[in-house]
Amino acid sequence: MPAFPSYLDPELLQRPFTVQGGEAFNALALELFQLHAARNPVYRGFLNGLGVDPRSVLSVADIPFLPIGTFRNHGVLMEGLDPSSFFTSSGTTGSITSRHHVPYPALYERSFMASFTAAYGDPQEWRVLALLPSYLEREGSSLVYMAQKLIETSEDPLSGTYLYKYEELASILQRSEAERRKTLLLGVTFALLDLAEQFPQPLPNTVIMETGGMKGRRPELVREELHHILKGAFHVPAVHSEYGMTELLSQAWSPGDGIYRCPPWMQILIREANDPFSRMANGRTGGIDVIDLANVASCPFIATQDLGRLHDDDSFEVLGRFDHSDLRGCNLMVAD
Repeated sequence: MPAFPSYLDPELLQRPFTVQGGEAFNALALELFQLHAARNPVYRGFLNGLGVDPRSVLSVADIPFLPIGTFRNHGVLMEGLDPSSFFTSSGTTGSITSRHHVPYPALYERSFMASFTAAYGDPQEWRVLALLPSYLEREGSSLVYMAQKLIETSEDPLSGTYLYKYEELASILQRSEAERRKTLLLGVTFALLDLAEQFPQPLPNTVIMETGGMKGRRPELVREELHHILKGAFHVPAVHSEYGMTELLSQAWSPGDGIYRCPPWMQILIREANDPFSRMANGRTGGIDVIDLANVASCPFIATQDLGRLHDDDSFEVLGRFDHSDLRGCNLMVAD
């Protein structure tokens, strides 16, 4: 692991994963806010532009969220950290649109391993099949990094990534069903639709998990239509989903119906669509803001371009994207 600057306590990198309950979450969020206000040049400049005195921020509700577009043309990273390790996202044309500096990749691994295990159990219990064309065709994808680590951890000889190998993948899925092997099929939306059209088959022992994204390959579908097609083709009761993005080190998981839950170190807030400093009541649609305490090195407070709705039990839905935003990343389905 890279060296730590004198101002950064190595123990701080592990604390997000020990958070339990709202009081501990808020305390760490405020501590990280003060750290980034002092040591993150981009975030500090953002606060200065807003005229925000960090000493006046006494509650999580007062924390300003950095627009996600900042990652496109700024190195969002605390001072003194190694900028040479990063994840990138790509637009529909393949151009790089965002860069997330990740000097401590072990944080990302701990985050997705812990949250996956909490939602689905030990990865060693699974055969992991990743259908991620477009992501596999470029370097720097955080989604591919996660998939490859889950594949390695599964230790199943048939776990692997597949790039347009639909026939081979269909054969392995058929074998998994014959063996009654618990299987995860993690796929980008357009590729799952291709597989559903070419090789439909009953998959009662398989979890179908879509990561969103047509990447310009197909017309966008509302979530309900997409899930209806996949459930019909594979005879599964639900289609699971993963909500993550290049700029975050944490994911939320949905066991079906587009309802996501966050791990304890991640929190969703909903802002008013036309006023980024106003919050929406639960059940109302607005812009999704994310607190990701695992983003210790870059920025834990991200204002996304996604539209969503938060429920009283802290679960949430993703309902689309703001107009005029570039189609990029995960879960780009639009809603009615």
